Amino acid sequence: MEKKDFEAWLDNISVTFLSLTDLQKNETLDHLISLSGAVQLRHLSNNLEILLKRDFLKLLPLELSFYLLKWLDPQTLLTCCLVSKQWNKVISACTEVWQTACKNLGWQIDDSVQDPLHWKKVYLKAILRMKQLKDHEAFETSSLIGHSARVYALYYKDGLLCTGSDDLSAKLWDVSTGQCIYGIQTHTCAAVKFDEQKLVTGSFDNTVACWEWSSGAKTQHFRGHTGAVFSVDYNDELDILVSGSADFTVKVWALSTGTCLNTLTGHTEWVTKVVLQNCKVKSLMHSPGDHILLSADKYEIKIWPIGREINCKCLKTLSVSEDRSISLQPRLHFDGKYIVCSSALGLYQWDFASYDILRVIKPPDFSNVSLLGFGEIFALLFDNRYLYIMDLRTEKLISRWPLPEYRKSKRGSSFLAGEMSWLNGLNGQNDTGLVFATSMPDHSIHLVLWKEHG
Repeated sequence: MEKKDFEAWLDNISVTFLSLTDLQKNETLDHLISLSGAVQLRHLSNNLEILLKRDFLKLLPLELSFYLLKWLDPQTLLTCCLVSKQWNKVISACTEVWQTACKNLGWQIDDSVQDPLHWKKVYLKAILRMKQLKDHEAFETSSLIGHSARVYALYYKDGLLCTGSDDLSAKLWDVSTGQCIYGIQTHTCAAVKFDEQKLVTGSFDNTVACWEWSSGAKTQHFRGHTGAVFSVDYNDELDILVSGSADFTVKVWALSTGTCLNTLTGHTEWVTKVVLQNCKVKSLMHSPGDHILLSADKYEIKIWPIGREINCKCLKTLSVSEDRSISLQPRLHFDGKYIVCSSALGLYQWDFASYDILRVIKPPDFSNVSLLGFGEIFALLFDNRYLYIMDLRTEKLISRWPLPEYRKSKRGSSFLAGEMSWLNGLNGQNDTGLVFATSMPDHSIHLVLWKEHG
């Protein structure tokens, strides 16, 4: 058959073939194969794989490839990366897929990062860290030794840990090296808070004092409480210090002069926690930027407006049981938007704008579990045996770490959380440093630290 005639015949049969049903097309192919000789069958064998196995990632526009890839889970995509260099390049550059995978693991996403290959690397790092948490291999322990009597007061900030002891001293430690930076003579410490220049201590001797780190000198003494001072907080901008005491009161002091500006009453139990914080939400009672004081006792949390004015009245009293059958634990979380406290019934989260209870989280066997830290993604909890990490999106415990027989305290000052930013989502940089610290019966301080990624 001449070439011209053959091309006309092929065009004609192609049109006819396209008009057939799928079943008729299959029968036609079967018939043609049965008529084929060795040369045709060899040709079919050599070219069938190329015809059937088309590389869609290579042929499709990049946008369509990304759309298809979004339907696959990350583990499948990692397997697909092994198919070819081209597949690995396309899959690794699918930013949205890897960002979503990281978010699902509780990872923070910085949208300003433009490198398309960055997020697959972040995911691989994230999956390793989450596996370490699940396998209870994400942390390591260390000890600080130096006090000669009970360590009751602990406070952590920016890689530094302050400890206050019944040996009439306070020490400032570099957590990363375990070295004591400062050690000064004080009174017995029930609460401590510090910055670069000063240390503020609440004492079992019913007073509050301010000390200078560099010289160890007492720069201010606050007298007026008639019971031990269990909690202190201060704000340099407002020149205000607040203290909570076993005398059922909260006192507001001028930080620079030591003058008592106000005594806040209404508590009927020891005030074990005071927190000064800026409000971040608007309500009928406060606006963003207002300074708020929270004070907590065994059964109630009281909310006070604090500013340069001397007098203030309680805005609201929160509790979990009207008949006081359920007590609160002294570790209180307040970030300006939410108040969180634990009790024997579970974790209670209040919305600060409305004061409504948003949710009550009840992990298994919660009666002995206490709150250490609370974020947008994770919560840090502990009991007599373990440190726990909870995924707040599912309210499931995702990791635990064994704790030694630490010193028990009903008022809660003998243990604290370290770095807190990772509770709002891990990012590969904030999972370093101190996780948890507690005082031990032998007067040492037991530290739980993030282990390096490896």
